[in-house]
Amino acid sequence: MLSLLLIAWALGFIWFAMFLPRPANEPLRTEGLIVLTGGSGRIPHALRVLERGAARRMLVSGVDREVRPREFAAEYKVPGRLMACCITLGYDAVDTRTNAVESARWIKENRLHSVRLVTTDWHMRRAAFDLAEEAPRGTVIFEDAVASRPSFRILFLEYNKLLARMVAWMIGW
Repeated sequence: MLSLLLIAWALGFIWFAMFLPRPANEPLRTEGLIVLTGGSGRIPHALRVLERGAARRMLVSGVDREVRPREFAAEYKVPGRLMACCITLGYDAVDTRTNAVESARWIKENRLHSVRLVTTDWHMRRAAFDLAEEAPRGTVIFEDAVASRPSFRILFLEYNKLLARMVAWMIGW
């Protein structure tokens, strides 16, 4: 029995590592755009999507509490008009699950029906899983993974976090 579990784990890991989620097929328009902090390239990619008009509003989830909107705008060279009309900085999230909670609240407050989720390719499966669990029923979530070159360590850790999250969900945790 243990050997079957080990084989299943190993095959799952190979699948996880070999077939990472990919960038969204363009053109894709959604009402909202959610970008999770923590990985390089995520925020610049999401800003390009917003500037192209492929979404009306953007939530940056997991922003450090000390970062002010003015500092964010300066760091990422965001025009003032775009910052004022369309970007919300979310300060409540500290991990992937709380990113989902913060994002779901934002979706609900803004009465959005479709969102594009932007995070790194190795992180997308767990982030999308958690967001789908928390988002208002009927919300359409499009995955837009930012390509990366993850190390074996990152893949190993993220695969096991995903498995743990799925087990927790199955037992109702």
